[in-house]
Amino acid sequence: MIKLLAVALVLTTAANAGGAMAAERAVTMAIQNMTCAACPYIVQKSMSAVSGVEKVEVSFEDKTATVTFDDTKTTVDAIASASKNAGYPAIVKN
Repeated sequence: MIKLLAVALVLTTAANAGGAMAAERAVTMAIQNMTCAACPYIVQKSMSAVSGVEKVEVSFEDKTATVTFDDTKTTVDAIASASKNAGYPAIVKN
């Protein structure tokens, strides 16, 4: 009986640990309306303000933002919405 309980405890702990691990993702988004040198800064700040976003790299030349985030804390839609609310609509680049 003790062995059975120990096995159940180990399996339960392993199952819970797997669900709690953060899955880091990176996505590149095409950014609209970037026309001046200040635009990338605004895009970066608006996306970085989203809880779960870890890093944002914006390219004015390519009109893109590469965002690294924890997908257990936020979504691509939430990040795109933050950019759109700042005046820079963003869509996932294929």
